[in-house]
Amino acid sequence: MSQVAYVTCEPRMPEWDDDLLSAEVLASRGVEVEFVAWDAAIDWDSYQLAVIRSTWDYTSRLDEFLAWADSVGPAKLRNVPALLRWNTDKRYLAELDGAGLPVPPTALVAPHGAVPEFGGRVVIKPVSGAGARDTGVFSDENRDEAMELLVRLGEQDEIAMIQPYIPWVEESGETAVIFFGGRFAYALRKRAFLPESGVAPVRPGTTVAAAMFEKDLVTLSEASEAEIQLGAETVGWLARRFGSMPLYARIDMVSSPEGEPVLMEVEATEPSLYLRQTTDLEKPGPELFADAVEAALA
Repeated sequence: MSQVAYVTCEPRMPEWDDDLLSAEVLASRGVEVEFVAWDAAIDWDSYQLAVIRSTWDYTSRLDEFLAWADSVGPAKLRNVPALLRWNTDKRYLAELDGAGLPVPPTALVAPHGAVPEFGGRVVIKPVSGAGARDTGVFSDENRDEAMELLVRLGEQDEIAMIQPYIPWVEESGETAVIFFGGRFAYALRKRAFLPESGVAPVRPGTTVAAAMFEKDLVTLSEASEAEIQLGAETVGWLARRFGSMPLYARIDMVSSPEGEPVLMEVEATEPSLYLRQTTDLEKPGPELFADAVEAALA
């Protein structure tokens, strides 16, 4: 029997338990799946494959997490360590831009560094983060509040990124195209959730924006041909860049009223896949993900 580790953290959050669905599919095919915290004192060589799924605490222990990934190695870990290192710092957007992929203009602010004029509404967030932590919407009218966030990020020794606020998101939200093993699987729609102004409130006891826990935040949707094409181009670029096709990738984008998509984020570390919302598809998401895991075992 093949043995696979789904890499998580402890305590696991019940809001993201849909990996149980793909684990059940794999079990029915003779592949044993064990959920294991990434920082557990175990022999990772005992698994044929280690698949990162819900390592939600890595952002506060990034160096330790990346060192762990390197120790497991690219032969066993999916996604591979080099992709994880690249993907956990949103400065990767500059490299995507250089590759000719459409991304929003992005300014970086080093800890306690100079802050550019906003010239309209902007989104500010840390280059390393998840769950919309320390993320907000600002303009020149509330620049003082923006500066408070930038000072806090600087005190945390974090680099901040500033992007123009894209107003199209208010009507159409974000599209996420999901790829497993380089193949398009399904699409999701995330509605706008950031406040009109200021930092997104967090859920008590977490560093995650409270809106991320709302049940209607993400819904199963359809993607346009242009959105699927941009997702495929991005995943193909990742495979060439890192010498390994990502086991999974969630490519988040916003499309203009004319239907032209712009990349917002590449989620290839521990994205929520919302498998529970795909069970009515002709081939459900858990089966598609299980297919990709089995192919990685071959």
